[in-house]
Amino acid sequence: MHIILAWRCFKCFTVQRPEPIFSMTLRISPAWFLLLLPLLAGCINPFAPGELEGDPIADLLGDPSTIEGFYTRFEKAYELRDTSLYGPLIHPDFTFTFRDDERNVDVTWSRSEEMNSTYNMFSQSYDISLRWNNITQQIVDDDQTEAQIIRRFNLTVQVRPSESPFRSDGSASFRLVRADSNTNWRLISWRDESDI
Repeated sequence: MHIILAWRCFKCFTVQRPEPIFSMTLRISPAWFLLLLPLLAGCINPFAPGELEGDPIADLLGDPSTIEGFYTRFEKAYELRDTSLYGPLIHPDFTFTFRDDERNVDVTWSRSEEMNSTYNMFSQSYDISLRWNNITQQIVDDDQTEAQIIRRFNLTVQVRPSESPFRSDGSASFRLVRADSNTNWRLISWRDESDI
Protein backbone atom coordinates (compact mmCIF):
# COMPACT_ATOMS: atom_id res chain seq x y z
CA MET A 1 0.00 0.00 0.00
CA HIS A 2 2.84 2.40 0.81
CA ILE A 3 4.42 1.67 -2.59
CA ILE A 4 1.19 2.49 -4.43
CA LEU A 5 0.73 5.68 -2.39
CA ALA A 6 4.36 6.70 -2.97
CA TRP A 7 4.03 6.09 -6.71
CA ARG A 8 0.84 8.19 -6.87
CA CYS A 9 2.54 10.99 -4.94
CA PHE A 10 5.56 10.75 -7.28
CA LYS A 11 3.29 11.06 -10.31
CA CYS A 12 1.63 14.13 -8.75
CA PHE A 13 4.99 15.90 -8.56
CA THR A 14 5.59 15.47 -12.27
CA VAL A 15 4.51 18.76 -13.79
CA GLN A 16 4.18 19.41 -17.51
CA ARG A 17 5.05 22.96 -18.57
CA PRO A 18 3.33 24.56 -21.54
CA GLU A 19 5.13 24.09 -24.83
CA PRO A 20 5.05 27.58 -26.41
CA ILE A 21 8.05 29.18 -24.68
CA PHE A 22 10.19 26.27 -23.68
CA SER A 23 10.03 22.74 -24.81
CA MET A 24 11.06 21.01 -21.61
CA THR A 25 9.52 18.97 -18.85
CA LEU A 26 10.21 19.69 -15.19
CA ARG A 27 10.51 16.52 -13.23
CA ILE A 28 11.51 15.72 -9.69
CA SER A 29 14.59 13.62 -9.77
CA PRO A 30 14.57 10.24 -8.06
CA ALA A 31 16.97 11.64 -5.44
CA TRP A 32 14.42 14.33 -4.44
CA PHE A 33 11.68 11.74 -4.42
CA LEU A 34 13.67 9.57 -2.02
CA LEU A 35 14.12 12.57 0.28
CA LEU A 36 10.40 13.36 0.21
CA LEU A 37 9.26 9.75 0.64
CA PRO A 38 9.74 9.66 4.46
CA LEU A 39 7.70 12.84 4.80
CA LEU A 40 4.90 11.43 2.69
CA ALA A 41 4.95 8.02 4.32
CA GLY A 42 5.04 9.58 7.80
CA CYS A 43 1.57 10.97 7.28
CA ILE A 44 0.00 7.52 7.24
CA ASN A 45 0.61 4.98 9.97
CA PRO A 46 -0.96 1.60 9.23
CA PHE A 47 -0.29 0.49 12.82
CA ALA A 48 -2.13 3.37 14.48
CA PRO A 49 -5.82 2.77 15.08
CA GLY A 50 -8.32 5.29 13.82
CA GLU A 51 -10.28 7.52 16.14
CA LEU A 52 -13.10 5.76 17.93
CA GLU A 53 -16.66 7.01 18.05
CA GLY A 54 -18.07 7.79 21.47
CA ASP A 55 -16.26 7.71 24.80
CA PRO A 56 -14.00 4.64 25.17
CA ILE A 57 -13.61 5.29 28.93
CA ALA A 58 -17.39 5.17 29.40
CA ASP A 59 -17.57 2.00 27.30
CA LEU A 60 -14.96 0.25 29.47
CA LEU A 61 -15.58 1.78 32.87
CA GLY A 62 -19.25 2.75 32.77
CA ASP A 63 -20.95 6.05 32.04
CA PRO A 64 -21.95 7.71 35.34
CA SER A 65 -24.58 9.82 33.58
CA THR A 66 -26.75 6.68 33.67
CA ILE A 67 -27.67 4.78 36.83
CA GLU A 68 -26.34 1.47 35.51
CA GLY A 69 -23.19 3.22 34.29
CA PHE A 70 -22.72 4.76 37.75
CA TYR A 71 -22.79 1.27 39.30
CA THR A 72 -20.38 -0.05 36.66
CA ARG A 73 -17.92 2.81 37.35
CA PHE A 74 -18.27 2.19 41.11
CA GLU A 75 -17.55 -1.52 40.60
CA LYS A 76 -14.56 -0.85 38.33
CA ALA A 77 -13.11 1.69 40.80
CA TYR A 78 -13.18 -1.02 43.48
CA GLU A 79 -11.75 -3.72 41.23
CA LEU A 80 -8.97 -1.46 39.91
CA ARG A 81 -8.49 -0.05 43.43
CA ASP A 82 -8.44 3.43 41.94
CA THR A 83 -9.55 6.44 44.01
CA SER A 84 -9.25 8.68 40.92
CA LEU A 85 -12.23 6.76 39.50
CA TYR A 86 -14.01 6.52 42.84
CA GLY A 87 -13.65 10.14 44.02
CA PRO A 88 -15.74 11.81 41.27
CA LEU A 89 -18.64 9.48 42.12
CA ILE A 90 -18.86 10.81 45.69
CA HIS A 91 -20.77 14.04 46.34
CA PRO A 92 -19.11 16.71 48.56
CA ASP A 93 -21.99 16.40 51.08
CA PHE A 94 -21.74 12.61 51.19
CA THR A 95 -22.58 10.58 54.31
CA PHE A 96 -21.99 6.88 54.92
CA THR A 97 -24.06 5.12 57.59
CA PHE A 98 -23.82 1.63 59.04
CA ARG A 99 -25.28 -0.08 62.07
CA ASP A 100 -22.94 -0.94 64.94
CA ASP A 101 -24.83 -3.90 66.40
CA GLU A 102 -22.54 -4.22 69.42
CA ARG A 103 -23.29 -0.69 70.58
CA ASN A 104 -26.77 -0.67 68.99
CA VAL A 105 -26.17 2.70 67.27
CA ASP A 106 -25.87 4.02 63.74
CA VAL A 107 -22.39 5.25 62.85
CA THR A 108 -22.02 7.95 60.19
CA TRP A 109 -19.03 9.50 58.48
CA SER A 110 -18.40 12.20 55.87
CA ARG A 111 -16.82 12.27 52.41
CA SER A 112 -13.30 12.88 53.73
CA GLU A 113 -13.55 9.87 56.06
CA GLU A 114 -15.02 7.82 53.20
CA MET A 115 -12.20 8.72 50.84
CA ASN A 116 -9.58 8.02 53.51
CA SER A 117 -11.16 4.68 54.41
CA THR A 118 -11.50 3.68 50.76
CA TYR A 119 -7.93 4.72 49.96
CA ASN A 120 -6.65 2.58 52.84
CA MET A 121 -8.71 -0.40 51.71
CA PHE A 122 -7.53 -0.01 48.10
CA SER A 123 -3.85 0.42 49.00
CA GLN A 124 -3.74 -2.44 51.52
CA SER A 125 -5.58 -4.99 49.38
CA TYR A 126 -4.13 -7.50 46.99
CA ASP A 127 -7.42 -8.00 45.13
CA ILE A 128 -10.99 -6.70 45.38
CA SER A 129 -14.04 -8.13 43.66
CA LEU A 130 -17.37 -6.30 43.79
CA ARG A 131 -20.51 -7.58 42.07
CA TRP A 132 -23.75 -5.63 41.98
CA ASN A 133 -26.75 -7.92 41.86
CA ASN A 134 -30.48 -7.30 41.63
CA ILE A 135 -32.06 -3.95 42.42
CA THR A 136 -34.72 -4.45 45.11
CA GLN A 137 -35.97 -0.84 45.03
CA GLN A 138 -35.47 2.06 42.62
CA ILE A 139 -37.25 5.40 42.82
CA VAL A 140 -36.23 8.19 40.43
CA ASP A 141 -37.83 11.64 40.59
CA ASP A 142 -39.58 13.14 37.55
CA ASP A 143 -36.77 15.50 36.54
CA GLN A 144 -34.17 12.69 36.73
CA THR A 145 -31.98 14.48 39.29
CA GLU A 146 -32.48 12.29 42.37
CA ALA A 147 -32.71 8.53 42.78
CA GLN A 148 -33.10 6.19 45.75
CA ILE A 149 -31.81 2.69 45.00
CA ILE A 150 -31.41 -0.42 47.14
CA ARG A 151 -29.23 -3.02 45.47
CA ARG A 152 -27.75 -6.35 46.56
CA PHE A 153 -23.98 -6.87 46.31
CA ASN A 154 -21.17 -9.39 46.87
CA LEU A 155 -17.80 -8.04 48.00
CA THR A 156 -14.57 -10.03 48.33
CA VAL A 157 -11.38 -8.40 49.62
CA GLN A 158 -8.11 -10.32 49.45
CA VAL A 159 -5.51 -8.63 51.67
CA ARG A 160 -2.68 -11.10 50.98
CA PRO A 161 -2.54 -13.95 48.48
CA SER A 162 -1.74 -16.44 51.26
CA GLU A 163 -4.71 -15.45 53.45
CA SER A 164 -8.39 -16.25 53.16
CA PRO A 165 -10.36 -13.36 51.65
CA PHE A 166 -12.87 -11.28 53.57
CA ARG A 167 -16.36 -11.73 52.10
CA SER A 168 -19.44 -9.62 52.58
CA ASP A 169 -22.90 -9.78 51.06
CA GLY A 170 -25.88 -7.60 51.63
CA SER A 171 -27.64 -4.50 50.41
CA ALA A 172 -26.55 -0.94 49.89
CA SER A 173 -29.10 1.84 49.97
CA PHE A 174 -27.82 4.62 47.71
CA ARG A 175 -29.22 8.09 47.23
CA LEU A 176 -27.87 9.52 43.97
CA VAL A 177 -28.12 13.15 42.90
CA ARG A 178 -27.07 15.30 39.97
CA ALA A 179 -27.49 18.89 38.81
CA ASP A 180 -29.57 18.05 35.73
CA SER A 181 -30.49 15.10 33.54
CA ASN A 182 -27.34 15.47 31.38
CA THR A 183 -24.71 15.38 34.15
CA ASN A 184 -23.19 12.48 36.08
CA TRP A 185 -24.84 10.84 39.07
CA ARG A 186 -23.05 11.28 42.40
CA LEU A 187 -23.53 9.37 45.61
CA ILE A 188 -24.72 11.64 48.41
CA SER A 189 -25.94 9.05 50.91
CA TRP A 190 -25.02 5.39 51.45
CA ARG A 191 -26.59 3.20 54.10
CA ASP A 192 -24.82 -0.12 54.32
CA GLU A 193 -26.89 -3.17 55.20
CA SER A 194 -24.24 -5.88 54.90
CA ASP A 195 -24.84 -9.46 55.98
CA ILE A 196 -21.40 -10.02 57.50
